[in-house]
Amino acid sequence: MSGTSLDGVDAAHLETDGQTITAIGPALTVPYSAPLRAQLRALLDRAPTLASNTPELTAATNALTRVHAHAVRALAVEAGLVGFHGQTILHRPDQRRTWQIGDAPLLARLTGLPIAFDFRSADVAEGGQGAPLAPIYHAALAAGLEKPLAVLNIGGVANITWIGETQGALIACDTGPGNALLDDYCLAALGTPIDQDGKLSAAGVADTAILHRLLAAPYFRRPAPKSLDRQDFAHAMAAIASLSPPDAAATLAAFTAGAVAAALPHFPAPPRRVLVCGGGRKNPSIMAALAASLPCPVEKSEAAGWDGDALEGQCFAFLAARVARGLPLSFPGTTGVARPCAGGRIVRPDR
Repeated sequence: MSGTSLDGVDAAHLETDGQTITAIGPALTVPYSAPLRAQLRALLDRAPTLASNTPELTAATNALTRVHAHAVRALAVEAGLVGFHGQTILHRPDQRRTWQIGDAPLLARLTGLPIAFDFRSADVAEGGQGAPLAPIYHAALAAGLEKPLAVLNIGGVANITWIGETQGALIACDTGPGNALLDDYCLAALGTPIDQDGKLSAAGVADTAILHRLLAAPYFRRPAPKSLDRQDFAHAMAAIASLSPPDAAATLAAFTAGAVAAALPHFPAPPRRVLVCGGGRKNPSIMAALAASLPCPVEKSEAAGWDGDALEGQCFAFLAARVARGLPLSFPGTTGVARPCAGGRIVRPDR
């Protein structure tokens, strides 16, 4: 999985039939090089009008596919199938469009393994949001945990899964910005790609007036399911432009937490706790803002014995197994699709 944070590839090994998890193996992250990350970030702004055969897109697709191949080889495990999400450069479900770049046939040739890919397009074609897709994996992981439970993933965009006490009771949505705005701000203002250890945001104070205006966007009043493109709240950068770097970073961290808080009232019952995975859980400012904003305990996913860095990679291994068996990847409560929807395709190295 290479997410909207654009930081690299998370790879993980899982033994599963797509319904139960037999064993969880090793995991790792292969960072994108700075030039590739910049190349991909530039594509996001151009994606709405970008032709699929432009040289820069072709070059980026080839490069990121080779990083994925390196990640598979670096795991050094036996595998029967690889789940390959690709890199999202555009997500417009209202236009029946979602675009993940990556060359699955090339990855199959480089790894010698069958590749499951194209996880989202079937759902979008059926009128779903195409995201988030992690809820069915979250539910499998949480089989023995007390419910209702919420699992919050903070990547570039943040998404949340509400898991009810009844089997199959799943509701999910993108909550709003995760790390993307804060990452973009730190790169533009300081030349560093992230707010390392939350030090910049911890040194500032959130501007409550700006925060109130940002959280007044209609998106936050819409019930789940719903999803976002990474750039949907890019206008927030202009809103914080007059603030000092620490205050701007603190405001963006509070925006991430406030967006999560706005999602919780749309669920049937408050979760007993929120388990946080993804890179955002490593930012103490975001975690503190979540603890102050949410009406239940907020814990890192490690509190449940889960590796918060590996969950997304594990998820797409799990979904790959579901593709192979023709099992649904998305559901009415998770993407808004009319009925449970299978999806994905498999390409083999000899094709």
